[in-house]
Amino acid sequence: MHAVCIFVKFPMLQNISDKMGKKLFDEFPPVSTEQWEELIRTDLKGADYEKKLIWKTPEGIPLRPYYRQEDIRALGHVKSLPGEFPWVRGKKTGSNEWLVRQDIVVNDVGAANARAIDSLMKGAGSIGFIPGDNLIQSGPELGRLLRNICLASAEINFVTQRPSEKLVRLIDEENASRGGARSDLHGSVGYDPLGVLLTTGNYPVDEEEAFDLAVNLVYQAAGLPDFTVINVDASIFHNAGGSAVQDIAFAISSAVQYMDRLTAKGIKPEQAAEKIRFTFAAGSNYFMEMAKFRAVRYLWAKITEAWGVSHRTAGKLFIHAVTSRWNKTIYDPYVNVLRSTTESMSAVLGGIDSLCVDPFDKTFKKECSDFSERVARNIQLILKEEAYFDKVADPSAGSYYIENLTASLIEESWKLFLKTDDMGGFIEAFKSGVIQDMIEETAAGRDRYIAGRRDTLVGTNKYPDPRERVAGNIDRSVAWPVQQVAENPVGRPLKLYRGAMAFEEIRIRTEMHPAGPPKVFLLTYGNPAMRKARAVFASGFFGCAGFEVINNQGFKTPSEGAEAALKEKADIVVVCSSDEEYPEIVPAVAAEIGKSAMVAVAGYPRDSIEQIRAAGVDIFIHLGSDVPGTLQHIQEELGIR
Repeated sequence: MHAVCIFVKFPMLQNISDKMGKKLFDEFPPVSTEQWEELIRTDLKGADYEKKLIWKTPEGIPLRPYYRQEDIRALGHVKSLPGEFPWVRGKKTGSNEWLVRQDIVVNDVGAANARAIDSLMKGAGSIGFIPGDNLIQSGPELGRLLRNICLASAEINFVTQRPSEKLVRLIDEENASRGGARSDLHGSVGYDPLGVLLTTGNYPVDEEEAFDLAVNLVYQAAGLPDFTVINVDASIFHNAGGSAVQDIAFAISSAVQYMDRLTAKGIKPEQAAEKIRFTFAAGSNYFMEMAKFRAVRYLWAKITEAWGVSHRTAGKLFIHAVTSRWNKTIYDPYVNVLRSTTESMSAVLGGIDSLCVDPFDKTFKKECSDFSERVARNIQLILKEEAYFDKVADPSAGSYYIENLTASLIEESWKLFLKTDDMGGFIEAFKSGVIQDMIEETAAGRDRYIAGRRDTLVGTNKYPDPRERVAGNIDRSVAWPVQQVAENPVGRPLKLYRGAMAFEEIRIRTEMHPAGPPKVFLLTYGNPAMRKARAVFASGFFGCAGFEVINNQGFKTPSEGAEAALKEKADIVVVCSSDEEYPEIVPAVAAEIGKSAMVAVAGYPRDSIEQIRAAGVDIFIHLGSDVPGTLQHIQEELGIR
């Protein structure tokens, strides 16, 4: 305010500022892309440009080191505005408002109602009820669940594998009994038989019956303009280890399968399209996830246009987002809050319509604490009330990088969609195992990156706290759930898991070992810089397994170090020095330690490997190690099973 007043009273200051600005920019003439490229190649000094500076994402998309305005001129979607076809920039024009959603498991109707009211009073604008089997079968039961909840001001969703055939009608009747208009009711019945097929290998009921129920729900919801009944749950692909391209392509393919089945049973394309919503997981690749939500809207707009669906209906697409479960951990669980925060930012900046942030302890508890639920809600409330993320429509628009990412995702996802379509569509591609093969291949690559610590899970595969103990505080059926498989699967289910599981299993085994955690003695000797660097590396390496690490400043002789290790009754002695010194040090240490402890080498001295192996040492920990594989081998050698 003070700055505004000054310029109002003294306009000459504004003129001076303008002149200074012009002079300043005159001193920085424009630089062409060719000039930048020439300078970069000079600095590379003959190194391969592609290998050094072009990064390929897990989706196979090459990313350049920089983007410029000229890179978005040919992109057709950048010419549209928010609220315009093809809806890349979303349907919101005056703000970036979204619904804060909280999901509630319904085991007891009264308790679930109380939790829902409490959540709404504390900032939530949407509730997702997850009812148990045979719950919500009657009007009075639904009335008790929704008691004292204003249906005109809160979005109400039901997430169930097999909803009651009369659920939508019961909701409509409950709203009417309160004097509400049908346009007041907004929410969903998240029926997704294809999602059940993906995770169990078969439909919740007979295939024809499954799609007949979908038709029935669509007809029941025909007079409810803001209520959807079909949910395309793309979070399944993400939480099975899939890429952003696979998330988009298979979600669109699944939605097209619903459109095919519904229209074949007499539903008009317009009516079918407006009753479908999408659920996507928001992952940790900040800009990629942002672009993912923009790309989905574009592809859905183009596909529905081909069906003859009006642009207005395509623009009503509702995207619900949930935070990723794939990257959450049971160790250092408060880091999950930070992960969920960046994921929430990606989803919101990508223009989603509602967002559910999972509590940080959902990874290992059946009943999350009030504290963790409050923190989860407050992540979104801070983004709204303190960071103002809801004030500007499509705030990522115009970014050269994000616009190019969006275009790349559109292109690659469309290719994969067409490939799936050529196989006969989503269901046939699943039955043949093609979808599973592609996602499992991507997941295996992500697993390798985590195992080699090229991708970091803070507190789990890097920077662990070896003193942390969780075995007594986790529900193992939640941390390592057993996935239910149908009795007569028509296809191989997708495996839902978390990337941290391999490390966590090793860590838990250490915790449960009756003799306590093994002692790792770092025998540091020789070159000061190398021994320190390798000691730090070894400390983090064995800390991932929860081993007790004994560090040292350095020893005058290898014999002195071996003697100290024996005195400490170490289970593992890790020699930390330079490659040049290892041929002399390691055999001497191994001879003195004998069978009293395992001997390992920090590093991989290629020139002396055979000599070191001949001394009886075959454990090398280095940047190329399969960390969980190595740690599991060491555990087995120590009798930790």
